[in-house]
Amino acid sequence: MTIDTVPAVLHPGTTWKNWSRIESVRPVFNARPSSVGEVVEIVRFARARGLMVKTVGAGHSFTAIAAAPGIQLDVSALDGLLDVDAARGRVTLGAGTNLHQLPAILGPLGLALENMGDIDRQTIAGATSTGTHGTGARFRGLATQIVAITLVTADAAVLQISETENAELLPAARLGLGALGVLVDLTLQCVPAFLLDAVERPAGLEEVLDGFDERATSVDHFEFYWWPHTDGVMTKSNSRLPGDAERRPIGALSGWFEDRVVSNTVLAMICNIGRIAPATTPAINRFATRVYGNRSYRDHSHEVFASPRTTRFREMEYAIPRQSVPDALRDIRRLIDARGWRISFPVEVRVAAADDNWLSTAQGRETGYIAVHRYFRDDHDEYFRGVEQVLRAYRGRPHWGKIHYQDAASLAELYPHHGDFVAARNRLDPERRFTNPYLDRVLGA
Repeated sequence: MTIDTVPAVLHPGTTWKNWSRIESVRPVFNARPSSVGEVVEIVRFARARGLMVKTVGAGHSFTAIAAAPGIQLDVSALDGLLDVDAARGRVTLGAGTNLHQLPAILGPLGLALENMGDIDRQTIAGATSTGTHGTGARFRGLATQIVAITLVTADAAVLQISETENAELLPAARLGLGALGVLVDLTLQCVPAFLLDAVERPAGLEEVLDGFDERATSVDHFEFYWWPHTDGVMTKSNSRLPGDAERRPIGALSGWFEDRVVSNTVLAMICNIGRIAPATTPAINRFATRVYGNRSYRDHSHEVFASPRTTRFREMEYAIPRQSVPDALRDIRRLIDARGWRISFPVEVRVAAADDNWLSTAQGRETGYIAVHRYFRDDHDEYFRGVEQVLRAYRGRPHWGKIHYQDAASLAELYPHHGDFVAARNRLDPERRFTNPYLDRVLGA
């Protein structure tokens, strides 16, 4: 291939928008490779033309982390099961495999992910590269389950990173922000399939905050949602059971009503009413605390962890020391009251164990997560900036795939291994073939 030859997999760029409709870009070229060889060809072409390459999965990041001004590389055709190590419970997956595909892949093998978040639309590469996590004081983020990675690097080489090959790069590459190369496949350490016994109950905010640490550590997976302008929260407590335990799933009609109608259609209606008549928001939120979340059921882990999300929103999430969650949430409540904001979306609180990935929000500390949301038609900026200032006072670290306003200088103070990650980036991508304005902001140019 000469410099002037455009690979067949490249096409003139078309406008891309992320799921929340806050970020968009029109790249020079679009590409949807179906093999590692095609990825190598794209990177070689980009290098010759001086173009940047950015991968994109399902577009569920709220930041511009996947925005590609040069070549936008869609990994969705690099999907599916590539290899199985049954003896060790490990599977190798194409980078574009969506999380919602995994039950059909892992189920016949008697395996499951150790933990999941509450959305399963993302690709496995996108979810791990941005630090997606679930909840559970003894459980770590999704990227910690990676034991091997294959990257196409800036010099168009195929690099293996694992516990035995280039192992020094594993803490960086597991959660790499797309800054180290094109992730084409990864190997996950899975666990035997299991069920979750789910209990969802309403409770009072102060009651939950006063007993937060006990609630967070007394069950396998705990989270809660607080409705601003109220004293009410919805708690979710999930306990792990063996895979052969008796299922007690939600009935089809009940599940449709709760997860589709109440959690999405009604939520959208609440948000739209709040936009038209903001003064009604506190009363509507009080009503919501009476109709949301009062049920028990038992089902396969993925059926409990993930829920459908059809109402578009924008989100900011910060990780803070777990013991700081009650004080921080009380500060956020005081801020909302003082500013007179009318917030329709609930505030989500989760927890995670410490891990050792260099850019993990839970690196080196037991972590609590506080996430705030706004309906995608609302202006989120003032609310998010205000809450961010509260959480920065607790040495909060922002989720890489969610809206925040920090830069490389401030983030380097929060992540002890920020400099180590930048050094790995300098080693693998010295010419910044895989950068974009967002990565320049958070990592430095």
